Amino acid sequence: MNREYNQGLLLIDKAAGFTSFQIVSLLRRITREKTIGHAGTLDPFATGVMVMLIGREFTKRSNEFLSSDKQYHATVHLGVETSTYDIDGQILGTSPQIPSLAQIEMALAEFQGAIFQTPPMYSAKKVAGQKLYDLARRGITIERAPVQVTLSVQLLDYTYPHLTLLIDCSKGTYIRSLAHDLGKNLGCGAHLSALIRTKSGSFSLDDCVSQHLLTEPAFDITPFMRVTFP
Repeated sequence: MNREYNQGLLLIDKAAGFTSFQIVSLLRRITREKTIGHAGTLDPFATGVMVMLIGREFTKRSNEFLSSDKQYHATVHLGVETSTYDIDGQILGTSPQIPSLAQIEMALAEFQGAIFQTPPMYSAKKVAGQKLYDLARRGITIERAPVQVTLSVQLLDYTYPHLTLLIDCSKGTYIRSLAHDLGKNLGCGAHLSALIRTKSGSFSLDDCVSQHLLTEPAFDITPFMRVTFP
């Protein structure tokens, strides 16, 4: 790739099983550009829109993208609570309780608009200079200050034990925490079992390049690099 074309914004549909850092490393090899960031990480099990910022001229604008609203298609598994609030954690407890549709709808009403959400211990959020997940992996749990976020949660399907939701949310929202808190509200416990980021700001999945294409030797990312954007 010519040097003049290896900087810009690249929209990727992240595949499951990869960390956000692995995608950064892959793009460093492809573009030969060391300064690469992104506008919001996704957990390894999650898929969907990742806004990759390649080159210093673009990474310095990361806050513009980080502050954008996001949209997610989420699957919540009821009746099973995990340590990380998601499918990758250890099971902490189970419940045979099966909430009714009416109970589900009533619980979801509590997670609309501006709410306060406590960040999970297994997160990259820093408290007193330490990442929470570093503490959590050492078995340490500390108090976390609740953060105000804005949510719009739509029920797409309920077939026990799976609850499918479409979520529009503000910066800093943890969908894992939403799943956990919803389980607490229902009294049965829950965790996030699948997550697709469908939108990041003005960008959607339709704008993205499949991550799998990046490993194809003949694939050229140049036509997909954006140097101007909203």
